[in-house]
Amino acid sequence: MNKILLIATLLIISLGASAQRFAYVDTKYILDNIPEYESAQKQLNIITTEWQDEIEALYTDIEKLYKEYEVEKVILSDELKRKREEEILAKEKEVKELQKKYFGTNGELFMKRQELIKPIQDNVFNAVKEIGENGNYAVIFDVASGMGILFNDPKYDKSYEVLEKLGYQN
Repeated sequence: MNKILLIATLLIISLGASAQRFAYVDTKYILDNIPEYESAQKQLNIITTEWQDEIEALYTDIEKLYKEYEVEKVILSDELKRKREEEILAKEKEVKELQKKYFGTNGELFMKRQELIKPIQDNVFNAVKEIGENGNYAVIFDVASGMGILFNDPKYDKSYEVLEKLGYQN
């Protein structure tokens, strides 16, 4: 549906504004050539791995508790069985809450990504906007987002200009 809408929009724009200028950028290429972005991605990967390891260790502990409980269950009183089951369930709940805290919709990973990557993306957006305004482009497409561009002429690629505007050389 989005591709059909995009093609229809492009057709209307090209028919109605034949003198307009169009360009495209590849934000993946741009971001891959910004050292701060690579550094931010590495930091996020390190944090993610640490948190995943922590959660896996906690699940391993829970599994160990459950196995011990299964072995001892036959000799435990009903009260002790209930206590052990409650203990295991409470630990599972704790780990799930921790997992949500780290990886949930507005969790710490999301917040860290906002802190580290959003400023870089904002700078790229502002550079693209400035190039678009100064170059009198009607539209600048992002080929990295898969907007359904079937053909693109490399002479209209402004990715290098965005990097240059941001002070980076390739």
